[in-house]
Amino acid sequence: MALKTGGGFLNEINVTPFVDVMLVLLIIFMVTAPLMTQGVEVDLPVTKTVKNLPQDAEHLILSIQKDGTLFLDEYQVAPEELRDHLKRLVATQKKQLFLRADTAVPYGTVVSIMGDIKGAGIDKLGIVAEKTPPPEKATK
Repeated sequence: MALKTGGGFLNEINVTPFVDVMLVLLIIFMVTAPLMTQGVEVDLPVTKTVKNLPQDAEHLILSIQKDGTLFLDEYQVAPEELRDHLKRLVATQKKQLFLRADTAVPYGTVVSIMGDIKGAGIDKLGIVAEKTPPPEKATK
């Protein structure tokens, strides 16, 4: 919309309100963006206070070997069948699941397996770690 001034029309757009609104929106997005991050929920163990696994039959152990082979307790499982097995065994029988991964297994593989576990409907996952050995005393 053009304004009539004196003898003609003013053909300039007033951008000040537009810039003000954009700056307010920019500040709002900068403040709220860090709050919207999501990730895989895992209770990480502290290696100094590692407890032994329960000895009852109410848990399963998923092991990942160096070469990426998966074992659910002592039975080998193909990676594409893992989610179905977990849904059947853990979700329906209400068993706990513990994850044991070799230190040589790539991080991406472990995260992918954890995604399959989460996709099977398992929210609580125990991660098995070894206790750190006590420091050796220095001898003179």
